[in-house]
Amino acid sequence: MSLYSLVVDAAARTPDALAVHDLVTGLSYGALDARADAYLAALRGRGVRPGDRVLVWTDKTADAVAVAQAVLRCGAIHVPVPRGNPRARVARIAADARPALIVTDHGDRVTGAVCVPCAELLREAPAGSGTAHHPVAPTDPAYILYTSGSTGTPKGVCLSHGNGLAFVDWACRELDLTAADRLSNHAAFGFDLSVFDLYGAFRAGASVHLIGELLAQAAEPLVDFLLDRHITVWYSVPSALVLMAEYGELLERGPGTLRACVFAGERFPLKRLKDLRRGWPDVRMLNWYGPTETNVCTSYEVTAADLARAADIPIGSPVAGDTVSLDDGELLVSGPTVMLGYWGAEPQAGPYRTGDLARYDADGLLEYRGRVDDMAKVRGYRIEPAEVDGVLSSHEAVRDAVVLVLGEGPAARLHAFVVPEHGRTPDLAELRRHCAVHLPPYMTVDALHVVSGFPRTPNGKVDRAALGGPVARGVGA
Repeated sequence: MSLYSLVVDAAARTPDALAVHDLVTGLSYGALDARADAYLAALRGRGVRPGDRVLVWTDKTADAVAVAQAVLRCGAIHVPVPRGNPRARVARIAADARPALIVTDHGDRVTGAVCVPCAELLREAPAGSGTAHHPVAPTDPAYILYTSGSTGTPKGVCLSHGNGLAFVDWACRELDLTAADRLSNHAAFGFDLSVFDLYGAFRAGASVHLIGELLAQAAEPLVDFLLDRHITVWYSVPSALVLMAEYGELLERGPGTLRACVFAGERFPLKRLKDLRRGWPDVRMLNWYGPTETNVCTSYEVTAADLARAADIPIGSPVAGDTVSLDDGELLVSGPTVMLGYWGAEPQAGPYRTGDLARYDADGLLEYRGRVDDMAKVRGYRIEPAEVDGVLSSHEAVRDAVVLVLGEGPAARLHAFVVPEHGRTPDLAELRRHCAVHLPPYMTVDALHVVSGFPRTPNGKVDRAALGGPVARGVGA
């Protein structure tokens, strides 16, 4: 089985069933299958061969999905890049991936690369041409997702058909997906959350409903989308759900037909998570964890029992056949979902070191403790800022908090960036007293910065560099 065979099989079973719908166009499985084959013929006409990379720099559209299917059917490697990426970044990605072709749906071009619009490519498909699909092995590369990389240079995470299927097969079983389900797709195609949205839907013969990049940041229209499209399974970063709850009346309007809400990519502020759990008693809620390099490797289901929690929920237990271990607190992952390696580098060998810190709770569940590279010494002690985040977020006057260690050596201090609850702004003294009740003295915050919200990366995670940069420059002055 391959990632492209999911659509082929669904088209054979239920050709008239809805497969994918963007904000304008819907394609049945039969239509998606036929369009993918047309694009496949055009790609071959352009000289794309097995193992080539095809960079797809488009908006989130049904045609972009068809192009991706065509790339896989060609035995080539899909490189999705969200339309919102500036040309300079796409050029850096292209310089690394060296694609045979860049497919677009707009007028931008990358110098030195062969670029073709989707519409033109479709017109090039020869009528009546053979569309035999290239056979692939589970270990063959299927797609490359480019992450920011610690150096600021995009880094390509290369995953195989088998990597994707191991995760998708588990996820479909865990959520009991059927052809009647309607999945949302909030994440960009270049973000690993979209793997479940698309291929989970195709595995079950369900439909996936694409949320455009602009709509993804609009609270009330997102709630409208959830309800109007009769979504049954939602998957996003927690910040999207928080946005919908605070500015889109998500809880007041109810979950509609939603039966499962899955979130990943960042911690869910405990107060907001409890609000959602109380407001949606009949909706399953799952916290999935895993860096792009491992797909999803652990899971935890949030239940009514978690309403009594005073600290962040766990990231749970291993899934999808993966094995996790801790090495001096760092979480290591091995198993079928772990990437082939970074594009252009040596293949991944042995367990993947996530760079995330974790520990086991009293029930044997994994708790996320922050990043290894966020670790710092303050007053001679090793500090895990994520632990302080959770404690601050439990204060009645704090909606959410991020703690950064700014300054170096003896000048290193804990800076708390806090979003206050409505009508209540905490001061440093009361937060220090709150820390003293829950943390050792060396983990008490030194400075408070009250903010209206946190800057976000394109993937919706807190942009810590942008948050702490101005203060850090002041600290160093």
